[in-house]
Amino acid sequence: MTQSQANTTTRLIKKYPNRRLYDTHTSAYVTLADVKQLVLDCEEFKVVDAKSGEDLTRSILLQIILEEESGGVPMFSPTMLSQIIRFYGHAMQGVMGSYLEKNIQAFMDIQDRMTEQSKGMYGNQFGPEAWAQFMSVQSPMLQNMMNNYVDQSKNLFVQMQDQMQDQTRNMFSAFPFNPVPPKDKKE
Repeated sequence: MTQSQANTTTRLIKKYPNRRLYDTHTSAYVTLADVKQLVLDCEEFKVVDAKSGEDLTRSILLQIILEEESGGVPMFSPTMLSQIIRFYGHAMQGVMGSYLEKNIQAFMDIQDRMTEQSKGMYGNQFGPEAWAQFMSVQSPMLQNMMNNYVDQSKNLFVQMQDQMQDQTRNMFSAFPFNPVPPKDKKE
């Protein structure tokens, strides 16, 4: 097997009834910390129940997030978690997941771009400690940038929603009944 083929194969981790995780790639038991390291290393893996074969990957990832949230500085506020919970079972649940995923990807792209630009300006003289210091100084600016991005995203979503309402109104106006009330008409 070539090196590129080895990197593209999905690692299989089996979860046994005793809650132990077994990495079939290394033929060794692993911990949640080891699985977290796989995530950090961008390695593809799948966790399955050893008996049933049920995919448990999401469950294990959620467990890692729970551990991260309960130790140290949490990323999610209680308000944000409450808002996410309210989307379960909501008609927009699928849209919300996709929206969050795309926004996190956009944030990661911005972070990668900033890293590349800083390397271009300062070369490799920025070590991890210096980068952490730089980012702590830049945090308010980055937060402001992200707030502007979210505001623009919100405005685009509202515009899209208005366009969809207008299209629906136009589509149904050809029918003899009027299920959609006219825009800006008050009784």
